[in-house]
Amino acid sequence: MDVPADEPTAPAGPGPVPLTEPADGVPPVVADPSALRRAADALAGAKGPVAVDTERASGYRYSQRAYLVQLRREGAGTWLVDPIALGGRLDPLVEALEGTEWVLHAASQDLPCLAELGLRPGVLFDTELAGRLAGFERVALGTLVERLLGYRLEKGHGAADWSRRPLPADWLTYAALDVELLVQLRDVLEAELERQGKLAWALEEFEAVRTAPLPRPRTDPWRRTSGIHRVRNQRQLASVRALWEARDAVARERDIAPGRVLPDSALMEAAARNPATEAELLALPVFRGRAQRRMSGTWMNALRRASALSKSELPEPAAQHDGPPPPNRWADKDPDAAARLGATRTALAAIAEANTLPVENLLLPDLVRRTCWQPPADLSPESVAAVLREGGARSWQIDLTAEALAKALTATAPPPASS
Repeated sequence: MDVPADEPTAPAGPGPVPLTEPADGVPPVVADPSALRRAADALAGAKGPVAVDTERASGYRYSQRAYLVQLRREGAGTWLVDPIALGGRLDPLVEALEGTEWVLHAASQDLPCLAELGLRPGVLFDTELAGRLAGFERVALGTLVERLLGYRLEKGHGAADWSRRPLPADWLTYAALDVELLVQLRDVLEAELERQGKLAWALEEFEAVRTAPLPRPRTDPWRRTSGIHRVRNQRQLASVRALWEARDAVARERDIAPGRVLPDSALMEAAARNPATEAELLALPVFRGRAQRRMSGTWMNALRRASALSKSELPEPAAQHDGPPPPNRWADKDPDAAARLGATRTALAAIAEANTLPVENLLLPDLVRRTCWQPPADLSPESVAAVLREGGARSWQIDLTAEALAKALTATAPPPASS
């Protein structure tokens, strides 16, 4: 996507300024009720939007809880809150932030763990989503801060184990810097969206993110095991499922990331080799370690359960979907649907390019596929608009796409060539 040449950039100079320390220093971690009350009072007495971020321990812990919450507001400074030390009881903070505008980067990643703590924004501004709608091709926080504000954020601890206690000083510096310039970035992006005539679109998107329900649990999550696409034997699939479920139970109980209990590669090898005894299992490479020897009975019991299943209890070779088949099969299953999808993609790409938008932000790809696979009987723009609205599209998206989509949905496959 070409970004407009007159898009905002930081003032010209010798280069971005490294930002290695917060302007006011790194605050102490809020870890007791009296400190929490001081933080809440300071934030409630300040003004303007509140910059918010969280740190989790993805890849280390089973849960996706927040292990640190960072907040910054003009007049209150930055506060680093430890919800673990506080037992998850942040009531004073909930009260202090009620009804305020929150600024987050990639908000959908943080809102679920904040909601677990009772923290929910009254108004939302998502700087990552704002950057996408403004036409920036690279929308990582550090990239936008460098390009628009002229500072280079020190990165390096985002994938750390934030459940560690005490948290190292350099990690706390990193965490504080993530909210240091977030409100300033918000203001620049808001001005750019206003300049492009997209601010109303962005506000609709932010509200959709803010009010989105929590994601539904995946159907058959075990099918996401790395390498499972190579397995078609139903008995082996049953073994993968049994091992995955046993591993998940252990990981949940211990609050350890499943991959740290047993890697996917080990699940796949055990399912493929189908060892008949613990000795055969322990002969496999990953299972030779001390931790796996202690748990060998757990894994063998899972394999035996899978072996004992009747044929009717075995999993289907492929996951069942409630939507259309993969698009690469459309030409064979329904050539007209394939033609509709091709015409629709071409139309949406043109609209996205004309408005300097990522096409995936114009309409959700899943909604596009469902509409093309089973279009409404009435292909008027009004009828198509109703389908899009029912599918969750926002008003601005419908206004941009309904007419073009109605036309594209009339496409049909060419007749087969005569022999």
